[in-house]
Amino acid sequence: MEFLQIGLSHYLILSAILFFIGIIGVIISKNLIRVLISIEIMMSAVNLNFIAFSSFSDITLNGDVFMLFITAISALQVALALTLIILKFKDKPEVSSNELEELNG
Repeated sequence: MEFLQIGLSHYLILSAILFFIGIIGVIISKNLIRVLISIEIMMSAVNLNFIAFSSFSDITLNGDVFMLFITAISALQVALALTLIILKFKDKPEVSSNELEELNG
């Protein structure tokens, strides 16, 4: 029995599927928390790409460093988005992306 070796193409296909699921979630969903989770799925797909390219290349640290930066930016994005959602939720019990005109400055 021949064993399957997981190559770079497998990681890229998985990353593309995750990114596509995230884009579909952002486009279809009107709930802000679902949109936020979809954006996180897309960021995870980008992180997976960086780690895959880092592990399959001769330069070992570049993908890891980029992954750490993206994770930090993603954490800041989540904190900011959750703050806006909580502030919006204080006024109305429903958090919908259709009612975001009030946040325009």
